[in-house]
Amino acid sequence: METQTTGTRFREAYDHARQVVEEVRKVIMDKDEVIVKMLMAILAGGHILIEDVPGVGKTTLALAFSRAMDLACKWLQFTPDVMPSDVVGFTMYNKLTQTFEFKQGAAFCNLFLADEINRTSTKTQSALLELMEERRVTVDGVSHELPRPYIVIATQNPIGSVGTQPLPDSQLDRFMVCLSMGYPDPRSEIDILKGRQTGNPLSSVRQIVQADVILQMQSAIEQIHMEHSVYEYIINLVTATRRHPLIKLGISPRGSLAMMRMAKACAFLQDRLYVTPNDVKYVFLNTCAHRLVLSTKAKAAHTASSLLEELLNETAMPFVLEERNRVYGTR
Repeated sequence: METQTTGTRFREAYDHARQVVEEVRKVIMDKDEVIVKMLMAILAGGHILIEDVPGVGKTTLALAFSRAMDLACKWLQFTPDVMPSDVVGFTMYNKLTQTFEFKQGAAFCNLFLADEINRTSTKTQSALLELMEERRVTVDGVSHELPRPYIVIATQNPIGSVGTQPLPDSQLDRFMVCLSMGYPDPRSEIDILKGRQTGNPLSSVRQIVQADVILQMQSAIEQIHMEHSVYEYIINLVTATRRHPLIKLGISPRGSLAMMRMAKACAFLQDRLYVTPNDVKYVFLNTCAHRLVLSTKAKAAHTASSLLEELLNETAMPFVLEERNRVYGTR
C-alpha cells in the first residue's frame, strides 16, 4: 500500500512538472532544453545564472516560470547605484512606536530576478551570498528567513564589459547551473513576431502549481535512487577537474552536490525513480563550466566547456544494470 501511495505521489509530481514545461513553451519557443534544465534546477532547489546577449528572452523565461508555478516574483535591475540594503532590507527607527522596524528588501519573495547582476558593485553582489546559501538574510545582527521555496535567477551579458564587475568565484559557485539561450531559429522568430501582434504571450501562461506543491516536488526528487557506482562516477569527474594541469580551480564539493541533485531532477523528468550515468553526463557541463577557473595557458586555446568535454570522454562510465533498478522502476 505504501509503495502504491508513493508511486501515485511521484506520478502527480511528474505530471505537474510536464504541465509547467508546456506552459513555459507558450512563451519561449524552440528552447526546450533550456526550459527543461531550468525546471530541473528549480526542482533541485538551486539557483540559476543565465548568461546571454540582450533581447533573447532571459527575463521573459524567468517570468513565465513564476506564473506557471505561482511564485511571488520580484525583479531588480542591478545598476552601479543599487545598494545592499535595496536587496536585503534595512532597519529604521519608528518614532510612533519608539522601536526599530525591519523593512524588507527586494529579495523577500519566492523568485528573485537579479537582472544584469554583473553591473552592480561587488559590495552589492556580496549581499546575495548569505541569502543564496542559507535562504536568510542578516541585518544589524538579526536574521530574517526568506520564503520557501526560494530561487534566485540572475542574468548577465557576457559581451559588454564596460561598467561591469565580474562575479567572484564564491558567488558563481552558489549557482547550481549556468544556462545560455542563444538566438531563436528563423521559423521560431517569425512565430515570436506573430505572437506579439495581439498582446503579451505571458498573459496566456496558466498557473499549474503553488508553493506547497513545489516543496513536495523538491522533496520527491530527494528520494530518487542513486547507485553507489554513479556516486563514484560524479566524484571521478570532479577529481579529474582538480587534477587537470590546465585547470587552476576545479569543482568544489558544492559543485558535486549540485551535480547529484541535478542528475536526480533529470531522472525525475525522464519519468524514472533512479539515476543513470547518462543523467550525470546530461547536466555535467551546465552544472560545472561556470565553476572552473582556467590557467592563463589554457585560456589561449580552450574554454571551460571544451575541457569538460574532454574529461567526459576520458572518464569511464559505470554500467548500471536496469534489472537492479526494477524495484525503483518508472512511475
